[in-house]
Amino acid sequence: VNDYRASRNLPPLKLDPRISEQCRIHSQSMANGEVPFGHGGSKARFQAVRQIVPWKEIAENVAFNSGYVDPGKQAVKGWIESPGHQRNMIGNYELTGIGIVKNAKGEYYFTQIFVKKAWL
Repeated sequence: VNDYRASRNLPPLKLDPRISEQCRIHSQSMANGEVPFGHGGSKARFQAVRQIVPWKEIAENVAFNSGYVDPGKQAVKGWIESPGHQRNMIGNYELTGIGIVKNAKGEYYFTQIFVKKAWL
């Protein structure tokens, strides 16, 4: 995602491991079949992130795939081709977190959260 942002002359996002943990939890839940693939529960994730870092704006991308040599690159390619996901990637955000989980079937589940901090 930061490579794509750089290609658009945008600053890189700073990876925050605390946000990544929220992403990993969601990716794990999707990979295990505990929740359907998608953005379900995003309000709760966004509230959890708010406890970590007060935010002004927040967004989320999710993806899943299998059978690719580079599943991460494939996920980002899909996001670039989707107007809403692409808008999140190039948005006016500062922080990010990402969680990637592979299940027993070889499927990869991705969750990425984008955050613009609230300056108090």
